[in-house]
Amino acid sequence: MTDETRTDDTSEQREVRLGKRARLLERGEQAYPVGVPVTDGIGAVRSRHEGLEADVATGERVGVAGRIVHLRNTGKLCFAALQAGDGERIQAMVSLDAVGEQSLADWKADVDLGDQLFVSGEVITSRRGELSIRVEQWRIAAKALLPLPNLHAELSEETRVRNRYLDLIARPAARDMVRTRSTAVASMRATFAARGYLELETPMLQVQHGGASARPFVTRSNAFDTDLYLRIAPELFLKRAVVGGLERVFEINRNFRNEGADSTHSPEFAMLESYEAYSDYHGIAALTQDLVQQAALAVGGSTTVTWTDGTEFDLGGEWDRIAMYPSLSEAAGVEITPETPLDELRALADRLEIEVAHPIRGKYVEELWEHFVKPTLSRPTFVLDFPVDTSPLVRDHRSQPGVVEKWDLYVRGFELATGYSELTDPVVQRQRFVEQARLAAGGDPEAMRIDEEFLRALEFGMPPTGGLGMGVDRLLMALTGEGIRETILFPLVK
Repeated sequence: MTDETRTDDTSEQREVRLGKRARLLERGEQAYPVGVPVTDGIGAVRSRHEGLEADVATGERVGVAGRIVHLRNTGKLCFAALQAGDGERIQAMVSLDAVGEQSLADWKADVDLGDQLFVSGEVITSRRGELSIRVEQWRIAAKALLPLPNLHAELSEETRVRNRYLDLIARPAARDMVRTRSTAVASMRATFAARGYLELETPMLQVQHGGASARPFVTRSNAFDTDLYLRIAPELFLKRAVVGGLERVFEINRNFRNEGADSTHSPEFAMLESYEAYSDYHGIAALTQDLVQQAALAVGGSTTVTWTDGTEFDLGGEWDRIAMYPSLSEAAGVEITPETPLDELRALADRLEIEVAHPIRGKYVEELWEHFVKPTLSRPTFVLDFPVDTSPLVRDHRSQPGVVEKWDLYVRGFELATGYSELTDPVVQRQRFVEQARLAAGGDPEAMRIDEEFLRALEFGMPPTGGLGMGVDRLLMALTGEGIRETILFPLVK
């Protein structure tokens, strides 16, 4: 069947269902009532009567509601499977002797697969032992004008992503992802609370973008008659809070980056950022490991997670730590240091056909590291000590010239989080911003601009601080093995 034919069929079914809606209204009933007298959830009814033998009448009367996901009409007895939002189901049995001739006829004429339905009656088990409600009264809770997809066939990825509501109806895995995400986020909030952190909210509309190297979305404020940027990171505002004396802070919220989209990147994504005064990138690494491991325990009861394809992945124990320059040198078979000339790095990249946009020495080092070392990582691994020229907000290494105290955490072969010993010297920070502005003037769309307000805040004195940034969507990827579009409830699609 072609897409065009399916569209015609859907249109025809919609017209038929609109007719049923009209009949309900003519009878003085409501197709979309303000409420129905629900007394119990389907799951609660099932839990109270688990293990009943076949053909039992409990004597308990309940009122439940759910979506019809299976419908079978026979002569004097009709059956419907009602599904609650959490996927729990119960059978509704509508019989002539219980509801009467007119109600049974109305059921057959006006009830469709996909309708939201309320039923009340006695809880029983059928002759086959299926927990059921022997319906005494029923009413439409919401008339479905469009038919459900075939619930016995797998939905296409396109349908799942574009019509997530259908995905949630049809696929337990889709509902499980929402619960897993909620559980993981609640776990992170609990971990922060136990450590004395405060949760903050910082601006999403900013007069100047900053806090990361990324291309921003630009919008316009009519009230202020000025261009604004959707934030690429909350970093510079959270650091202002630390300057103000809020020494342990975090935020879980949305970031927006006007860049590519693939299996690990989305233009709109959820981000966790946190800052802790009197910590450094080693302390933040320990915090990050605890956050991820506690989330795994909350979701699945173990630090060994099972992905949707059945693969087990161990997030437990102490995670590996490697340094960028030594690991790159070993893998490439040639010593590469912060002093390696740009020409040598460019020549090596050219031989490997690695292209580097807006090339500076640090970008070559990072691209070469991704080529040689990244594919070899299997366990969760902190990659430490990055080039200074790609890390404008990070403190210089306390003992190694030319690098900064930054790590990236790799899990499942992708970057999950990054951590810094934060740069708190306003004089050095200004120098770094000036260099970024030079790169921006040279055409680098991801380079930062000079943020005078942030620099002014630093000049009031920011204590030694460690910072963390972690993608919430990517955390779910690490816990479930799914791609980023499956971990986001309503991803942006073209």
